[in-house]
Amino acid sequence: MPRTTDDPPGDDQALFENLRLELRRGGLVLAVLGQLRSEHYGYTLRKALAERGLPVDEGTLYPLLRRLESQGLLTSEWREEDKREKRFYRLSPAGERVVRLLVAEWRGLNASIARILEDE
Repeated sequence: MPRTTDDPPGDDQALFENLRLELRRGGLVLAVLGQLRSEHYGYTLRKALAERGLPVDEGTLYPLLRRLESQGLLTSEWREEDKREKRFYRLSPAGERVVRLLVAEWRGLNASIARILEDE
């Protein structure tokens, strides 16, 4: 990826990338949960996220889906579609409750950060 004038110089680039990934992780969980308010299988979930400006690679998405399911936030089932077995994911009842709480938290946090950054 070519550098732009907004890119941090030298060692700051590595630090920036680490912090950027840290920011993205929390947002990604919320985005996946939000997108799974309607059922998707992995490919259509990745595509829907990318179409909304949040591309995610398979190596990140599938472990996240397994973790969210093990935490009881998602349910999944294997079904045949287009002559192929696909695993479909959706929010569990607990996931529906948690996503509502997380959305409220996200909005409050976003508003607070926006106010802080406006003071610059």
